[in-house]
Amino acid sequence: MSALTAHGKITDFVDPNDKSGEFKRGQSQFRNHISKKPGAEFPPEKGRYHLYVSYACPWGWRFVTPEESLPGENVTPDPLHSDFTHLRDIYFEVDAEYKGRFTVPTLYDKKQGKIVSNESSEIIRMLYTEFDDVLPEKYKNVDLLPEKLKSDIEGTNDWTYNDINNGVYKSGFATTQEAYEKNVTTLFKSLDRAEAHLASSSGPYYYGSHITEADVRLFTTIIRFDPVYVQHFKCNLRDIRSGYPALHKWLRKLYWDEPAFGETTQFEHIKRHYTRSHRQINPYSITPVGPVPDILPKDEEVPAAAAALESAKQ
Repeated sequence: MSALTAHGKITDFVDPNDKSGEFKRGQSQFRNHISKKPGAEFPPEKGRYHLYVSYACPWGWRFVTPEESLPGENVTPDPLHSDFTHLRDIYFEVDAEYKGRFTVPTLYDKKQGKIVSNESSEIIRMLYTEFDDVLPEKYKNVDLLPEKLKSDIEGTNDWTYNDINNGVYKSGFATTQEAYEKNVTTLFKSLDRAEAHLASSSGPYYYGSHITEADVRLFTTIIRFDPVYVQHFKCNLRDIRSGYPALHKWLRKLYWDEPAFGETTQFEHIKRHYTRSHRQINPYSITPVGPVPDILPKDEEVPAAAAALESAKQ
């Protein structure tokens, strides 16, 4: 039997009583902060915190590092709780009456036995702002939200999250034709918007010569788009490799040239997670073998895209 949340079974991605058929993502339940301010409940301390992540999840992936060893079958034993077998065990340890979803990333305070946060957009900023005093020198100057670009990045993050990151889920989990068409149309309009921006940008990254939050937050969805979202979530108006040349170029730059992106992307985990987790979409848990390859080399294009690029040069 599936675990229950406040709204029914945990596998009810759309409320069965909601006739709109719309997927409505719930708010993260733990929203505390690690802070350098004197007297903070969660101060930055070396070795104090544990971050639960997933190679498969687009939100949990943002925190995986190239130094981590690869787990088998999408899971490794919990190094803090040898008797725990599921992430939900952490949540129930913290709150025996917890009724929400069990999500990654989950930032856990080992000293107090508390969950600090399970909101990825806030965790990512804690990690590159609050730990400078305990970080090696080469990481202290990492700034994914430079002040001069803050307003632009915040605006981009807003529609990227609502229309693209969450848009694939709103399309794939829709339980009515109307909800699906509404959300998949919005998704592709926003992909067109990202494509237009990258096509006119000096590059190679979303906002020029340095990686920012905009790159991290968009990459999580675009790298999964062709291998999973095209078929699994019915986001098939176009794929990235043949329909979005600027996005495709940007994606491959990050994947092939930046170890923090390429070395932490595990396509086997990604494909198995989606195809084996959503039984209402894929009841037999069959994982498609394509596309082949999962991502193209930087100097190779699918024939249709190569022909279009050649035509554009003439």
